[in-house]
Amino acid sequence: MINDSHPPLNGLRVLDLSRVLAGPFCTQTLGDLGAEVIKVEKPDLGDETRQWGPPFHRDYSAYFLSCNRNKRAMTLDLGQPEGQEVFKALLHLSDVVIDNFLPATAEKLKLTAEHILAIQPRIIMCSISGYGRTGPWAEMPGYDFALQAQSGLMSITGPADGPPFKVGVAITDILAGLHAAIAILACLRAREQSGHGYVIDISLLDCAVAAQANVVQAYLTSGQVPARQGNTHLQIVPYQIFATADSHMVLAIGNDGQWRRFCRVINHQDLEHDERFATNPLRVRHRQELVKMLEPILRERTNAAWEIMLTQAEVPHASVLDYEGVFQHPQVQERGLRVTVKDPEGQPVDLLRSPFMIEGTTLPPPRMPPRQGEATLQILHDLLHLSPEQIELLQNKKVI
Repeated sequence: MINDSHPPLNGLRVLDLSRVLAGPFCTQTLGDLGAEVIKVEKPDLGDETRQWGPPFHRDYSAYFLSCNRNKRAMTLDLGQPEGQEVFKALLHLSDVVIDNFLPATAEKLKLTAEHILAIQPRIIMCSISGYGRTGPWAEMPGYDFALQAQSGLMSITGPADGPPFKVGVAITDILAGLHAAIAILACLRAREQSGHGYVIDISLLDCAVAAQANVVQAYLTSGQVPARQGNTHLQIVPYQIFATADSHMVLAIGNDGQWRRFCRVINHQDLEHDERFATNPLRVRHRQELVKMLEPILRERTNAAWEIMLTQAEVPHASVLDYEGVFQHPQVQERGLRVTVKDPEGQPVDLLRSPFMIEGTTLPPPRMPPRQGEATLQILHDLLHLSPEQIELLQNKKVI
């Protein structure tokens, strides 16, 4: 196979004005695919996630490390006229700009879509916010925990007889970042034909509701509000977690053939031939009786024993792993999901690898997330061709 010498997004320049997670996760995704991402931060504290720890690696928080690889960083005060001029100059050299300002802040800084497209009509402008740019909540700040609650996600997450639970990661931010990246790539493709720019409005709320897919659709179809199912599935049985002799295991039996093979593995042909459990709809109807029968059976053996038996029988299953177990798993090791880079002092730092594996092109190797403002002078000199005197003036005025 022919292998391109350049990554897929080679030559694309992205101005990242966003902070925290959703926007930075989006731009990290673009950077992983070869885009040049310039992270623009305020000269004082910058992105607040730099301080969100412990844990830290030297002066890098683990949180910041998680969503800022493959970027360059500069400081710029967009509230000062000189900062605005520098930003306008960068806009003329860029393809995409991403922000997560509230509308009032964007208006104050003259960073609305109207302002930016007036300067660079071909720009792809993507705004990520909690609730979107329209509607009565447009000016409300969005926080993942709150959005998990308001999107309905928490109402279906957690034990059936307990309180609502949040997902263990800031999932609405991640979903918004991924949807933003998809929309940006689509608009870049459209720009090749139209020649004009586009404005993208991504909200955490929209993405969180849309991501609930079949569960939301079941409500829209039936009008019935689903109850929390804990670690079970509304439409498939047995598709849930079970305690074993030493840990927990997920059974993910999705069809009747798998069910019959499972019954033979556990040496309970009586269940295979029980009319109550012959088909998945019947197993859903008789969920409680079936689960009550299976629970003591699964406790008879350890996870390791079940792994061997269920794998040989081609019955879908999975042990519940913590992160230590994840990174010791041979498949995870083979896929290289842990990568080691060097920090500015030459010390090794473990990062997550991008999940992209694409044949026919060369993806950029992972780079250490940048220190605040580390590329400011280089960007001003190499891209904007500012003189040392002009740069010194910006420094004296604390624009950079």
